[in-house]
Amino acid sequence: MNGTPLLFEEFSIKGLSLKNRLTMAPLYLGYANPDGTVSQLMVDHYTEMAASGVSLVVVENASIASPSGSGSPFTLRVDDDRFLDGLTRLAKAIKNQGARAFLQINHAGRYAYTPERLAPSPVATGGVAPREMSKDDIALTVQAYASAARRVKAAGFDGVEIHGGTGYLLVQFLSARTNQRTDDYGGPLENRMLFPMRVLDAVLAEVGLSYPVGYRFLADEELPDGLHLDETSLFAAELNKLGLAYLSVMAGTYDSFMLPDYREKEKQEAYMASFAGAIKKAAPDTPIIAAGRIQTPETAERLVREGTADLIGLARVLLADPFWPLKAQGRIGQALVKCEPNCSLCMKRIMSGRPAYCSQWSKDRRTAFLAKVGEESPGEQ
Repeated sequence: MNGTPLLFEEFSIKGLSLKNRLTMAPLYLGYANPDGTVSQLMVDHYTEMAASGVSLVVVENASIASPSGSGSPFTLRVDDDRFLDGLTRLAKAIKNQGARAFLQINHAGRYAYTPERLAPSPVATGGVAPREMSKDDIALTVQAYASAARRVKAAGFDGVEIHGGTGYLLVQFLSARTNQRTDDYGGPLENRMLFPMRVLDAVLAEVGLSYPVGYRFLADEELPDGLHLDETSLFAAELNKLGLAYLSVMAGTYDSFMLPDYREKEKQEAYMASFAGAIKKAAPDTPIIAAGRIQTPETAERLVREGTADLIGLARVLLADPFWPLKAQGRIGQALVKCEPNCSLCMKRIMSGRPAYCSQWSKDRRTAFLAKVGEESPGEQ
């Protein structure tokens, strides 16, 4: 499309050259094998995403500890060297398509699928109260993040992303809503920042300062008693001092995703972009990725041109139309297939423990996908 010259300019993060400003933001689809290894379904999916024309693919949510750190049995794992072969294969598949490959590492904390959950404080979710982490638990978890990052680098990924979004463990320490500790890790914001800062320090020390480390950044919990920009902007300013590859900005957690106000808001195009703009002001030296239903190339171009963000993250939008970047660049002369704002099929399938697909796919594609995962008919429309 003629009006999108900035989107297709080269951009550099931490010395890593990107061929354009379009990235695939991490999107959990439940495609891993039940033991946390890389499946053929996952390799096929990320090969397609990398071939879409984006410059960077961020593979979603690999657990640094299992089961205490995994959000589902179908979450990737990176907590042992035995997972390296599959992860190496995945990184190679992405890079073979001309895209840079990052892997996101995570600990689910109070959102883990096991009843034996760990969190900063015993704040229940789903009727299950996690065990408050001891100082030893905290030290072991910090080391687990560092070891996971080492494996990401060893597997051949171009960088690692620390998952500090969606209400997972790092957010649970940062938010006074879920962090009710009275020791060094609780109380004022300075103390609540201590755990994520120690995680980042350990990761940077493990992989080396020249290796790109990004951070999935929660700007707002979208809950009345949760984190808001007054605190997250201060946290972003601290992260700005670390020389990170980027901050990938989002809003909302599993505690807010199903609230009526949030569900209405997330139907709007670029509904999280204002948060990216605010964090860019707080962290001016760090590249910012904006995401959140950026449906059209024109909107993406505007966000970059006006300085709201440096890079654009496409998640569900790219799942709905894997040719989005090529169409935006004018290399494919077809209309965009848009993510349907009133549809939540992908989320419904994930929440029911089934691999996700998109309602906007053609009937033949849906049928082929469901046959591949062992389901007989397209089912939901």
